[in-house]
Amino acid sequence: MIDVVAARDQPTLSDFGHDVWWIVLIKIVGIFGVLVVMTLFAIVFERKVVARMQQRIGPNRVGPRGYLQSLADGLKLAFKEDIMPALADRPVYFLAPVIATIPAFLAFSVIPLGPTVSIFGERTPLQLTDAPIGVLVVLACSAMGVYGIVLAGWASGSTYPLLGGLRSAAQMVSYEIAMGLSIVAVFLYAGSMSTSEIVAAQADGTSLSVFGLGFTGPSWFAVLLPVSFVIYVIAVVGETNRAPFDLPEAESELVGGFHTEYSSLKFALFFLAEYVNMVTVSALAATLFLGGWRAPWPISIWDGANTGWWPLLWFFAKVVVALFVFIWLRGTLPRLRYDQFMRFGWKVLVPTALVWILVVATMRTVSREADLDGGEVAVFVGVPIALIVLAGLLIASRVSNRDTRVAARAAAAGSVNPTEPEVLAPSRSRDRTAGGFPVPPMDLRVPPSPRLRSREVVGAGTVVGTGRRSNPSTDPAPTEEDGDV
Repeated sequence: MIDVVAARDQPTLSDFGHDVWWIVLIKIVGIFGVLVVMTLFAIVFERKVVARMQQRIGPNRVGPRGYLQSLADGLKLAFKEDIMPALADRPVYFLAPVIATIPAFLAFSVIPLGPTVSIFGERTPLQLTDAPIGVLVVLACSAMGVYGIVLAGWASGSTYPLLGGLRSAAQMVSYEIAMGLSIVAVFLYAGSMSTSEIVAAQADGTSLSVFGLGFTGPSWFAVLLPVSFVIYVIAVVGETNRAPFDLPEAESELVGGFHTEYSSLKFALFFLAEYVNMVTVSALAATLFLGGWRAPWPISIWDGANTGWWPLLWFFAKVVVALFVFIWLRGTLPRLRYDQFMRFGWKVLVPTALVWILVVATMRTVSREADLDGGEVAVFVGVPIALIVLAGLLIASRVSNRDTRVAARAAAAGSVNPTEPEVLAPSRSRDRTAGGFPVPPMDLRVPPSPRLRSREVVGAGTVVGTGRRSNPSTDPAPTEEDGDV
């Protein structure tokens, strides 16, 4: 997990903006191709891993061992009928999936994939572009993507897509704040918002001295800033609408959420945007917390590990591990209720991130004023504080869920009714608003549907069916008025 050897070809901000046009074109096409291929891989990878977790076979028909299943699904979506709802706002309905997809691709433009390499004799960084505020470009693109989801729900002209779009807006506000706060500590330690410089800040291990013995400690921000890393991981799961935070497209509540009324290529664009966002936030996690394209220890001991094209392998290996975490969560955790989801974002993640920023800023100030090494302060002060914060959150969670756990243990021990049953009063005298869930009236009488009572005669001897099955024992005999005689 530790990279102790700095790359000789580490790009800087001055290396960008000087490429010839055909190098820029190669990078653009390369990024587009990589994201499409990673999407196809992620779909098959997810289905295979979840099938393994659930002891199923998974896709095994299309291609060798089913590895071309996602390509077949994409071709099937392309040839499906494209249906336009009658009440849809046509221009917005058409543009919504495009608005959701384009920012997902743009966000990858500032992700560093490797050091400076030679492409047909031209020296260029393995990164499309960079800026002093490169990380903010990714945050801005992820915030823009939700507009496509909200507009899709509104433009569909249907109730449940609208609810899914509104959920997406609230979810984005809640978890975008937590994700932004989680990486403030990374900015404080790296001293920059540039993605390439953040990777460079994790190049050398931290020099530590314990009882007179010197050694090289960790340099990845996932180790030095564990609270930021944990908050980021949780926030991006909510940001990408993935289980257990897939509330905007909750099938059990909203049929399919914001894309219920979409089909064919428009639905495929939403599908593509979701998986590209997964790849992008995984790549950003590797860049901010896992050393970027640098090789992990002990591979980094090899002098050539961080030069040439080898860093591409280490980078995408980290991205695949992050994708596995997404899939692992989907196959393990049940979906949260919406109130639990919002409460967790506003009352747990955001306050914890604010407290952690205060702790990190204090540590940086102490290390600067006392002329101490920032790495030593992080390891000997920051990591213990992080463990205390995480332990406090765990204890608070167990205390808040104590009643549920006690009831579950009682039920598992053989108790049929672990809680006292409620004796209902007669429906006419019971106050339906006094505590508990509302109880419908027990003497409710629903009038029959007018469609089941009327039969329209269309032409001579033709009857429009009502959808009700006939019962010879109860239905009256046909008469001339019914048109059956």
